[in-house]
Amino acid sequence: MANMKLVVVGAAGRMGQTLVRAIADAQGVELSAAIEQSGSPALGRDAGELAQIGANGIAISDDPLTAFAAADGVIDFTVPAASVGFSELAAQARIVHVIGTTGCSVEDEARFDAAARHARVVKSGNMSLGVNLLAVLVQQAAQALAAGDFDIEVLEMHHRHKVDAPSGTALLLGEAAAKGRNIDLADHSVRTRDGITGARDEGTIGFATLRGGSVIGEHAVMFAGEGETIEITHRATDRLLFARGAVKAALWAHHQKPGRYDMLDVLGLNR
Repeated sequence: MANMKLVVVGAAGRMGQTLVRAIADAQGVELSAAIEQSGSPALGRDAGELAQIGANGIAISDDPLTAFAAADGVIDFTVPAASVGFSELAAQARIVHVIGTTGCSVEDEARFDAAARHARVVKSGNMSLGVNLLAVLVQQAAQALAAGDFDIEVLEMHHRHKVDAPSGTALLLGEAAAKGRNIDLADHSVRTRDGITGARDEGTIGFATLRGGSVIGEHAVMFAGEGETIEITHRATDRLLFARGAVKAALWAHHQKPGRYDMLDVLGLNR
């Protein structure tokens, strides 16, 4: 069976380079194109050399339309506006679109849903096996620990360059907690506390965001009760784990019908 041909967009970035390395190491896939925005100093450079794995003959281009037409899928860890544009091209080409982009708006999500009528869209706030297992555990814990007895706090820390907050993973975990409590996260989340805030409202889900250094990603969900605290934690030490998850998602989606999926679907954890 022929390898699945994958495009990496944002190929010159830290995650893009990691994806190029992950595809080179994986079985059943090959890099067919590497895309950057117009004006990038990386245009024309060999994607393999940039990713420090040796020349692979794939020159970085700013022509996603041609690249998508010749590919089976695209892996996208870019920014919301770019991902929306890529989703439309993926729908036109009827290929797989794996999206690890975070900070997307409700309107962006609607555009991804529209693209999923023709493309196979896999979007997740985190592509790692560990985090998605963590989300399942958080949902179960939130369901078992009553709101009147346990408060929920989601804590996250990332490197100084991350531009969105809370992180996509923190929101994924918050959604899992809200699902366990059978509530709407948007109506029960607390993103900031400053000044005289008063007592905590029962049933809310709090978020705390830290930024600094080169931290790849640390997340914890805390269930705080009277006289006891339960904490579930995940620490990422290598971006490669997200890239490997994204490649796994692409291979899985290659055999699915058009639609919107997430990593719980890929891992068989959706219930």
